[in-house]
Amino acid sequence: MLFLIFVLCDTVAKLLKRKHKILKLHHLFVFSGKYNYLCTTMKKRCLTILTFLLVLVLGTQAQLPRRFLRRGTFGGRDSNPVVEQYRDSLKALHDSIYGSKAQPSDFTSSPRLFLPPTFYKDIPHRALSVGDSLSFADRQLLNVYLFHPELVEQTDAQIEPEDEQYTEPQQPITRQEDLSNHVAPVPIEPEHTPVTVLLKKPNFWTYNGDYSLQFMQNYVSGNWYKGGESNYSALASVTMEANYNNKQKLKWENKLEMRFGLQSARSDSLHNFKTTEDLFRITSKLGIQASKRWYYTLQFLAYSQFTHSYKSNDPTLYSDFLAPLNVNLSLGMDYNVDWIHGRLKGTIHLAPLAYNLKYTRLVELSERLGIDAGHHVLNDFGSEFTIDLTWQLMEMLQWKTRLYGYTSYERAELEWENTFVFKFNRWISAQLFVYPRFDDGAQRDGHHGYWQFKEYASIGFQYSF
Repeated sequence: MLFLIFVLCDTVAKLLKRKHKILKLHHLFVFSGKYNYLCTTMKKRCLTILTFLLVLVLGTQAQLPRRFLRRGTFGGRDSNPVVEQYRDSLKALHDSIYGSKAQPSDFTSSPRLFLPPTFYKDIPHRALSVGDSLSFADRQLLNVYLFHPELVEQTDAQIEPEDEQYTEPQQPITRQEDLSNHVAPVPIEPEHTPVTVLLKKPNFWTYNGDYSLQFMQNYVSGNWYKGGESNYSALASVTMEANYNNKQKLKWENKLEMRFGLQSARSDSLHNFKTTEDLFRITSKLGIQASKRWYYTLQFLAYSQFTHSYKSNDPTLYSDFLAPLNVNLSLGMDYNVDWIHGRLKGTIHLAPLAYNLKYTRLVELSERLGIDAGHHVLNDFGSEFTIDLTWQLMEMLQWKTRLYGYTSYERAELEWENTFVFKFNRWISAQLFVYPRFDDGAQRDGHHGYWQFKEYASIGFQYSF
């Protein structure tokens, strides 16, 4: 019965080895090498267990000597014949098991067993050489080459790196230990490095200007069926601004406007030239910021003309330098306009308290200018507003408008200046000027009443900065 159990264990171990022969080399390593060791260990353990059981059974039936039980050997010849026979079989089994040269170290001595299945040329070479022996790992690989060549995937030539060409150095390599003579000394940085600080005072002033010179020429032959006359005209316009803004609370804006136009007409026998436009105007505003767009503002406004003015074939003088001179001083608030994505800009000045002075240098013009006869000055108080805007309608078209109104609650003045500028390029432009005016302090006209109107169109040079 014991012999049958032993034969069964050995058969199971052989079946396990046969089952795993189809695996690759790393699996063959486990099941052809490792399982040999495991099967040997299993046989040892089974032999020990069976020996212990046999000793217990035979010791109980045959009353084995205590010396045998104490030492655990079969040294005596006075034992049971059955024990003697079994001892010989155990010894033969022991020699067959422990006679194997496979040891656990054989599986870790060669790293080739852990690589993918590879054909190494040195293994068959040493196997065919006389007096050369193979290690346990090489014998396992040789078995694979002979009985399972389909498992081999590559050769040792595919995994070995190519030999690199090695050239002997032309000069011997020497070591230079002292490099202090060849390295520049590190400069010693001073503890305090002098630094030059440049303080630039901010400039709160901005300057801009607009200059233009326009011409008009008209020729009409003497036999033109509709009549008319030839004439020449020119108009010069200058606008200069100097503005101060400290970006905190204070703002001071200054503007000077000058316009002067001349016309020559053959029909005028009394005057070679007449003025078509004559104006100089100074506007100055001092503001203290109240909110983001509102300012408390004190505004000074003064305007007059450069020279005398006449009508065609009329010797009457209508106005002259400082005749009249208008001065307006008002206290109110300014609103900064920035609408339509920055295309419409300007200011709106509202002054509930204003002082107005009208002066004439020529007393004979007093009554015609709305001043009491024989007087040079007219003083009154009232309210005033000024709307000054610039609208960039298109890239080449611009509209400048100024609406001025003053009332003393006895008389009123209203002026609305509109200038349309069409720029052909940076230097050439055309202008259309429309100027309606209302003044009930002047003499009433039988046709227009207190309304006055001026308009002109011109083309010429223009420069802005």
